[in-house]
Amino acid sequence: MQDPSLYPDLKAVLEELKEALGAERVRHDATAPLPPAPNVSAFTSRDTRAVLRPGSVADVRALVGAFHHAKASGGELPGLQAVSTGRNWGLGSKEPAAGPVVRVELDGLGALRELDTEAGYAVVEPGVTQKELSERLAGTGRMLNVTASSGHTSVVGNTVDRGVGLRHQRTEDLLGLEVVLPDGSVAHIGWWPGDTAHGKGDGFNPLGLGPSLLHLFTQSDFGIVTAAVVRLLPRPRRQSTVRARFHREALAEAVDALRTWKANGLVSGVVKVYDTASTATYGGGDTAGGYVAHMSVEGTDRSAGALKAALLAEMAETGLFTSAAPGDDEQPPADDDVVAHVVDAAYRGSVAHNERMLASATGATADRVDADGNGWLFFLPFLPFDGASVVRALDILDRIHLATGIRPGSTVNALDADVIDLVVSFPFDRATQAGAAHSALDLAHTWFGEAGLRPYRLDSGHARSVAGGAAAEAALQRALRAAVDPLGVMAAGRYA
Repeated sequence: MQDPSLYPDLKAVLEELKEALGAERVRHDATAPLPPAPNVSAFTSRDTRAVLRPGSVADVRALVGAFHHAKASGGELPGLQAVSTGRNWGLGSKEPAAGPVVRVELDGLGALRELDTEAGYAVVEPGVTQKELSERLAGTGRMLNVTASSGHTSVVGNTVDRGVGLRHQRTEDLLGLEVVLPDGSVAHIGWWPGDTAHGKGDGFNPLGLGPSLLHLFTQSDFGIVTAAVVRLLPRPRRQSTVRARFHREALAEAVDALRTWKANGLVSGVVKVYDTASTATYGGGDTAGGYVAHMSVEGTDRSAGALKAALLAEMAETGLFTSAAPGDDEQPPADDDVVAHVVDAAYRGSVAHNERMLASATGATADRVDADGNGWLFFLPFLPFDGASVVRALDILDRIHLATGIRPGSTVNALDADVIDLVVSFPFDRATQAGAAHSALDLAHTWFGEAGLRPYRLDSGHARSVAGGAAAEAALQRALRAAVDPLGVMAAGRYA
């Protein structure tokens, strides 16, 4: 742990920020790290010297500017680590990849600055949750690409960490970013409404001209994102969620069939497949049927009906599926099938049932998950969308179970006809199984890596330096970081 005496200038900067932001927005102990905060994943707490809670973009600029000025004057200070709502459960919550840091909590920036359902975009700050935005869109012709996580999670935070919604990866919805750079200046990156160079009439051009800067700030510690322009999707005229069950022995053939239907337009959005363990964790009702696939069928009244009829006919012809529910209003999911209710609503841009799934998985509400929730870890690799790849991945999970006693759950999220986001969850008892669960996560990184299947998001215990990656790419990213932040105002994060 870093000796507190190595930061003699920190106290003076924090006292300055108490004047600028208000004393209630600055929490610190000048002589020692703050007491460790719990996280639902039981990751080791890192050295956090202070917590800053700005209430506006001006506050963010002031605190970044103060750190920049102090470092430019030769001061010794920790770097700044930004979080949105801090609900990055399963990947470390608010924990940094390494300490010491000063954490900047952005949930106080909670403005929905602009909402244009005709053009199809919203400008949101980090404190805006997917529940708030999705509810504002109810009854309109637009919807948010929501995730199956809690409605109380940040739209901005999940988007810049490249999370996945029920439609596609959320980076596909990202049009523009407002970023406070390490010198305290503000930049608008990508498409921004009202910008004379990138106004509403240009048909959403988030990449601009020349090298795109937009994704320099996703999974990035190059600045602090204070707002995002998020695309809002057209709401289908008609939507049904078809659910089909199958057993493990049919896994490869069933996944290949799902790929055929996705590739040929019979289904829309992300195809989801829950295995028995994940169904039980998330509250999927009867788990006797093994695997459950969820598919969205949608379009106009006429086209959606025709697509569903074709899908059900093809499903029956395969002989692979033990049952199929057509998703008609007359046949709603059983009350205890939380997963089906969550997925069905989420395909339609609603998070109305998500808290039930969170409670099933963690035994706690959103505000108490880190303090009281059951243990929860995630591993998130991309796979090719084919049956053989899914079988190979699940065989690795079986090996992990045998080696550690921790039973992983898996959810297939087929993003398109070629790529699967495999959500691997490790539920565990925090009092008795934390060591075994972290051993299971370590094995996932090792054994999936040996199979050439690497995660697309990282946790606070497996930063880029641990998880690996292309050396030349990492070197270029370090060079860019040095150019954007030569004084090290921002703390190096998970992807540094």
